[in-house]
Amino acid sequence: MTLSPKTAQQSIIQMTELVLPNDTNTFGNLMGGRLMYWMDIAAALSCMKHCAAPVVTASVDNISFENPIKLGNVVHIEAKVSRAFNTSMEVHMKVWGEDPVQQYRYKSNEAFMTFVALDPNGNSRPVPPVVPETEDEKKLFDGALRRRQLRLILSGKMKPADAAELRALFMEA
Repeated sequence: MTLSPKTAQQSIIQMTELVLPNDTNTFGNLMGGRLMYWMDIAAALSCMKHCAAPVVTASVDNISFENPIKLGNVVHIEAKVSRAFNTSMEVHMKVWGEDPVQQYRYKSNEAFMTFVALDPNGNSRPVPPVVPETEDEKKLFDGALRRRQLRLILSGKMKPADAAELRALFMEA
């Protein structure tokens, strides 16, 4: 069964949260775990929008925090499916903090997560392919196969020797 392709733009989710006292650590910064929780929700919504099915988190790539988000600031999360494989989807997220009083926005972090679509019996099911349109979307799409191979190697599901896309980065032809 061939599913109709969808553009990356069709999966965009923008989520906004206010950082309240119970979201912060003792330094008045948003706790990393709380942000990851919000990112997981935004990414899942993006994938559900793309595949019209329930999804589960399969992997979370490295999340490095560039700038802390302070108490009283606003968190903006943009999630978009960057590439779909057979039953899984890679989601790219950008996170910004915003000081609503001083009226400035700053980057907090970027990350990738992978989700798997489920059928009514809880088994994985096929997802529509992604058609990248912008230069940024094409760059993310092209790198997704290498990131996928790295995830599979790190999880023990692929042997490094079988990762042709990754080998091509390090070996001369």
